Amino acid sequence: MPEVRIAREAGACYGVERALQMVESAADEKSGAVHTLGPLIHNPRVVAELAEKGVDAVDAPEQATGDTLLLRTHGTAPAEEARARELCARVLDATCPFVKKVHLAAERLSGEGYQVVVVGEAGHPEVEATLPHAPGAVVVGSAEEAATLPRTRKVGVVVQTTARRALLADVVEALLGRAEEVRVINTICEATAGHQAAAEELAREADVMIVIGGRISANTTRLAEISAAHCPLTHHVEGADELCREWFEGACVIGITAGASTPASQIEAVRAEIERLVG
Repeated sequence: MPEVRIAREAGACYGVERALQMVESAADEKSGAVHTLGPLIHNPRVVAELAEKGVDAVDAPEQATGDTLLLRTHGTAPAEEARARELCARVLDATCPFVKKVHLAAERLSGEGYQVVVVGEAGHPEVEATLPHAPGAVVVGSAEEAATLPRTRKVGVVVQTTARRALLADVVEALLGRAEEVRVINTICEATAGHQAAAEELAREADVMIVIGGRISANTTRLAEISAAHCPLTHHVEGADELCREWFEGACVIGITAGASTPASQIEAVRAEIERLVG
């Protein structure tokens, strides 16, 4: 029977666990309707489970007027948060504390006269929530994009919490030739970095890698990319029901890792199903 190993760091991070505890407590209070502003986390199965408990995701504060509204882990633009506090009976801020650090760093750099560059994915909720904290900030997703920015005197860099360190290094190198001063505040979440290092470590030893998490999750997608670079037989799944017996034929070591929005219960369900399939 193959050995099934779970990466030494995998699954829900502090920010996600905190947000889930907040929404569950709010739902248990039964003091009116509870909503989240957008999906609370990038895990469709968890979001569906919350919906079954009566906690639905809304697109705008106006849809939660008079009710309880939780701000998503990825953060909320200041203007939207202000509107929520004006319209909703109660607003609970489930923004990840590490995302808050990005906002504060962007504000500080902007206030000190730096052209702020946010290293990350354009359009990602976390990035979109960060931009309003530094008017005029730009998003850069690659060294190539950084090399096209206008030359300027002072550039200040912050990073999407789930970005790879290698991307940050490449972007900073490109910016060094386009500004007199480049100041970097490394806001990559340590949990993200730990997940990535542990996934690479396990993928180097595994015959098959299973990466668990939402397909819309940036950090889970990166885990899948890292795993595939070292273990070609890498499969990204959202749940145990997506596993196929054929994936594990001839494998001696099966590795499992999971994104920061993946609860321990989902990891355990996948592990148990793998052991059933190969047993």
